[in-house]
Amino acid sequence: MSARSGSPATVLITGAAGFLGSHLCDHFLAQDWHVVGADNLLTGAARNLAHLAGDTRFRFLRQDVTKPFVIDDPVDLVLHFACPASPRDYLRHPIHTLKVDSVGALHTLGLAKAHHARYLLASTSEVYGDPQVHPQPESYWGHVNPLGPRSAYDEAKRFAEALTMAYHRSHGLDARIVRIFNTYGPRMRAGDGRVIPQFITHALAGIPLPVHGDGRQTRSFCFVDDLVEGIYRLATYDGLAGEVFNLGNPEEITLLELAESVASLVKTPLDLVHLPLPQDDPARRRPDIRKAQAGLGWSPTVPLREGLRRTIEWFASVAPAQDDRISA
Repeated sequence: MSARSGSPATVLITGAAGFLGSHLCDHFLAQDWHVVGADNLLTGAARNLAHLAGDTRFRFLRQDVTKPFVIDDPVDLVLHFACPASPRDYLRHPIHTLKVDSVGALHTLGLAKAHHARYLLASTSEVYGDPQVHPQPESYWGHVNPLGPRSAYDEAKRFAEALTMAYHRSHGLDARIVRIFNTYGPRMRAGDGRVIPQFITHALAGIPLPVHGDGRQTRSFCFVDDLVEGIYRLATYDGLAGEVFNLGNPEEITLLELAESVASLVKTPLDLVHLPLPQDDPARRRPDIRKAQAGLGWSPTVPLREGLRRTIEWFASVAPAQDDRISA
């Protein structure tokens, strides 16, 4: 896509100070976009954007998207990525999570409509719940418990998808949806409860790695650089209005295998502590990415072991300064 009136294209990214949002800011700036990054810093961190201080193409807006707001300057693209994304965060803030993907989605969709901008919603593999179809294609409707503790996140994203499609159908808004599978890399919060930062910080500290259940449940982990490239293509390619794409790495691995890989890379003996399995925890999770391969020309390229190595190096350099480095 191109900007209007010959001026630089501008993207609004909500959740800009988060793990994924901050990488998106970097990527769009590298592609010569102007970026307005909005975040209320509930789970995001200002340090994730500190390196952008002084970049005249970037403007930070401290904003809770559940509150009405306007952007006076022209906006060509809106990426709604604000939302607590880890189980620990959305279980701690269930009502806010629901509001971000209902009221917040309404506000950002309205802003995109007012600016005649393209819109991209960050959805999640969690809309598939504990899937009964494997791997999960975009056509699968999911198997979600609407009353369970995870529903604050699962159902929020499902509602946001429905609202996004309603704006597309009713107002002709050029809207797209990305369903993001497990992603990892530098700038993850050590204490957010997701498995890779937990494993890495515990291994670096020489304490047992916490494994929920027997560890035979599977996940598919995509390195953040790969994911951001896929998101950029989905956001900027023409002809994709109303489309939904899975983005993730189809390489499936058990959590026990993941623990072994992390311990090996940290060069520490594998020591595990088994914890109860959370309610509604999916037994298997792997994306079907054939649509992204065909429609975006996208496939992940960073092998898991290489991505883990880069992530471990980052945690080793910053973890001692983090006050949430280890959490049981």
